[in-house]
Amino acid sequence: MNRVIRIRRRLRAVAGYVRSAPGTYVWLLILFVTTVALHYMSPAFEREFLRQRSTNIHELSRDPVRVLISSAMWIDGGHWLPYAALYTVFHAQAERWLGTLRWLAVCVAAHVLATLISELTLLNAIREGAAPPRAVDTLDIGVSYALAGVVGVLTYRIAAPWRYLYLAAVLAIVLVPLVTGATFTDFGHFLSVLVGLACYPLVRGRGKAWDPKETLTALRG
Repeated sequence: MNRVIRIRRRLRAVAGYVRSAPGTYVWLLILFVTTVALHYMSPAFEREFLRQRSTNIHELSRDPVRVLISSAMWIDGGHWLPYAALYTVFHAQAERWLGTLRWLAVCVAAHVLATLISELTLLNAIREGAAPPRAVDTLDIGVSYALAGVVGVLTYRIAAPWRYLYLAAVLAIVLVPLVTGATFTDFGHFLSVLVGLACYPLVRGRGKAWDPKETLTALRG
């Protein structure tokens, strides 16, 4: 009986957590449905299908609004569970802290600005001969820019000095690929984090920053 009560309490806690971040979990549900749909497509059809919803130069020049929205509803690669974990750790925390509208503003700003700036940079590289002309149709789809923006804005959720350790780790994660590989996607992730950091005005008045030391003290009793 006690075990049943504990299970019910845990289920209520999970349900309460999901309800506290509705935007995050509605988005995650959409990604689950679209990921399942991709598994029923042939590899060739899937590639062409995603390319038409990609924020590459070709599609952006035809219908930018459509592809900016549609590209955020699909995951390239078909692995949903890692995103479920990342959304719970980062997106849900940001939405609970900022509120749905402010969280969504950070997501949209990071996704749109990082996409447009990175694709303009790629277009300039093509014109200068630094990238091949076929790069205008490069597959660029997914939710990583919005996620990186939220990771960036969460810097302000953490109290100093832990904030600076978190920021150093985030910058290392986005800068190492940028320095060693330097793809336009790596550049987009770096830009997304900067956009998230630039969203500081949205975090004002959102309560006391989280102090990991206080949490550890409370857990120790």
